[in-house]
Amino acid sequence: MGKQLAFVLSGGGARGALQAGALRALLEASVHPDLLVGTSVGAINSAYLAVHGVNLASVESLAQAWRGAVSGDLLTPNYVWATLSTFFNRSGRGTYQRMRDFFITHGLTPNLRFGDLSARLIVVAAELNCGCPVLYGTDPQQLVLDAVLASAALPPWVPPIEKDGQLLMDGGAISNLPIEPAVAQGATEIIALDLTDPREIPAEARGWLPFLSKLRNMAERRQMELELEVAAARGVPVKRIALQGASPAAVWDFQRADELVSRGYEITRREMDAWQRERRTLWPGWLRRLLKISQVKSQKSK
Repeated sequence: MGKQLAFVLSGGGARGALQAGALRALLEASVHPDLLVGTSVGAINSAYLAVHGVNLASVESLAQAWRGAVSGDLLTPNYVWATLSTFFNRSGRGTYQRMRDFFITHGLTPNLRFGDLSARLIVVAAELNCGCPVLYGTDPQQLVLDAVLASAALPPWVPPIEKDGQLLMDGGAISNLPIEPAVAQGATEIIALDLTDPREIPAEARGWLPFLSKLRNMAERRQMELELEVAAARGVPVKRIALQGASPAAVWDFQRADELVSRGYEITRREMDAWQRERRTLWPGWLRRLLKISQVKSQKSK
């Protein structure tokens, strides 16, 4: 297998609109992936492209879907109520059904299989019984909708999904920026669209909800560091693009989709410009080394 460029899309709830803008910038620059790997909302965005095609028309359609998500009532902003409802075993069914209906409306039909897709896709979920990742898409007969629903099952809004003896939940619990799964599936270079935003919880915030959020952020950061080390050890270069709003965006706040799409586009354009400058800076050094080697060989031959 030759070069395999993977787009790796992290989880991050409503911040996923940033990825729609980033994808537009990449495709405008004719940067096209051989593999899409996504967790949670990154799985949703990746699946959308794999269904509709990895092209600018599909990205614009994805951006429109994000702009319309505010009316879908996908995640209640009342985090405390969602948590209490989960505690009393009353949460999740309504949110699960709304998410399922939303996905079906946008092309993830119940009978769609990975083998039907126009692009190679890997969706990451977490399996609680074994404490391990589950990679959907390695079997072309697996159902795409089942995979995305499992990867996006984010407590307290959606409880873990029991299926075929497995207890499945949001892939961000085990690999929020799934670099290692991309490497395992043959990626030789990676562009990672990271939605992690530690600014969401101020450093001075106290209480058990800020504590849980900080704990989650710490785990996600450590996961990312380890997966970057795995890629480096295997010689797979990773270009990570940190996608953040001008101000912190909550995972349930779909009101800012239009702003975040534009912001993701701008950040990614700046990153690609920086890559170009870096290449131009490195080229003279390579050229000087090649000339020096050539001069040494010429002197030896005399």
